[in-house]
Amino acid sequence: MAVREIIKADNQLLRRKSRRILNIDDEVLELIQDLKDTLYNADGIGLAAPQIGVLKRAFIIDLRNGEEPIILLNPKIVKKIGQYEDSEGCLSYPGYEGIVVRPRRVIVTGMNEKGKIVQYDASGLMARAICHETDHLDGVLYMDIAKKMYKLEQE
Repeated sequence: MAVREIIKADNQLLRRKSRRILNIDDEVLELIQDLKDTLYNADGIGLAAPQIGVLKRAFIIDLRNGEEPIILLNPKIVKKIGQYEDSEGCLSYPGYEGIVVRPRRVIVTGMNEKGKIVQYDASGLMARAICHETDHLDGVLYMDIAKKMYKLEQE
């Protein structure tokens, strides 16, 4: 439907907790489409609703690995297994990355865009992305938990 502006990290809206989605209506379907359009336009791998100014518990992740993107509403991480440290970036904080410790594997439940309860058992980059986007829904930014932040070199 629309490519929306991605809110930057200094906007206090990103520090607020998002509200649960109670039912899938036209407004939620439009939000999902806007998340898709905005993510692909920005060439990222994940985007949460608060990043486009909507305080609802929804995100999209597409690792661009040939698999279908994950659209998750009201996500809840029910299990975290192991941990590893890696670099992480964010569309709301362009030009920077940070070293963040995340679970190696997570099990997350939520609702898909059709209102069906789904569960994902994710590892590696997908687990990292799920944690990152879920943090956005709780008003947490990755730089809050990063062990180290650094500015990327401009080309």
